[in-house]
Amino acid sequence: MNLSSEQAAVRDVVREFAAEELRPVARECDAEQTFPEDVWDGLAELDLTGLTVPEEYGGYDADPVTYAIINEELAHGMLSVATALSVHGLATSCIDEFGSQDVRDEWLPEMVDGRPVGAFALSEPEAGSNPAEMSTVAEREGDEFVLNGKKQWITNGSRAGVYVVFAKTDRDDPGSITQFLVPADTDGVSVGKKEDKLGLRASDTTTLIFEDARIPAEYQLTEEGRGLSAAFQILTGGRIAIAAQSVGLAQAALDAAVEYAGEREQFDQPISQFQAIRHKLAEMQTQVTAGRLLTHEAAQKKADGAGMETAFLASQAKYFASEAAMDVTNEAVQIHGGYGYTTDFPVERFYRDAKILTIYEGTTEIQKKIIARHLLGDDA
Repeated sequence: MNLSSEQAAVRDVVREFAAEELRPVARECDAEQTFPEDVWDGLAELDLTGLTVPEEYGGYDADPVTYAIINEELAHGMLSVATALSVHGLATSCIDEFGSQDVRDEWLPEMVDGRPVGAFALSEPEAGSNPAEMSTVAEREGDEFVLNGKKQWITNGSRAGVYVVFAKTDRDDPGSITQFLVPADTDGVSVGKKEDKLGLRASDTTTLIFEDARIPAEYQLTEEGRGLSAAFQILTGGRIAIAAQSVGLAQAALDAAVEYAGEREQFDQPISQFQAIRHKLAEMQTQVTAGRLLTHEAAQKKADGAGMETAFLASQAKYFASEAAMDVTNEAVQIHGGYGYTTDFPVERFYRDAKILTIYEGTTEIQKKIIARHLLGDDA
């Protein structure tokens, strides 16, 4: 896909930022399971924490293709940071799309500046791929809603200053799911266990607990019962972002493999001269390119306002690119041999990080279900 001069310029700026600010700290942050807050502040200085926010609130208001490009380049540097930013973007998108004018005026200008950090609270311990089974409840009491329940797998969980939360307004009606804005300092809101994860270890992932947490009624973002449809609408863009991140991570693994294959010698020649290695690299390159093309096509359709076709293409891109990232990072480790299994080389981290791309914001199996349903024109 041909980029505009502006898109190419943005790509180059973010690529430089990723190389200079993300790559150097990625190994340490992964080992210590700490998020680089100074890097987050750097993203804010580049206006990237306002990617999905309209210009009237000081935001960048990136078009979908530019948004994908930025996610790819950040993931090439450090997937944990790219993930944190994309989830922040989910929160700002929800507030912009569904919040009242007063709510947008109150929250978006500060979120553009990076603080408060946003989080997206949909998943629950017993309701992963089927959010209709959620048990979190928001009951109306006068001019307030009272929230009770528990959310899980919350990216930015302990960092966030505001959560976009999905809850039933009628505990017995799965069709009553509604979207709410919940400030992190609300009484009755607490952050639970921080997950000790296989990969994406610099990104905090926590549980979120609501115990009689009271929020003003004006923090109801959607009409009652429109929460899930709103979530799916926003997640279409989120899945394009994850596809782009998959491409960025796969490209990083490919770059590392090419460099290593050119330097590592066996039997008196670089291993890049062996046909087995060359074929691996060719297959990896093809997967990266195909994933990037699918991602850009989905992003362009979103820019064109293609509706259901965008959701279909977003699922294709997320499915293919995330699985490609698994394949490419696996082969990168294999090309490194025993060294690829050590923390001396970044490919082992790429390999661990890649797995989550096939799980969050809709598993591979869910993406296949969406693709087949669109293809067959039914609800199969």
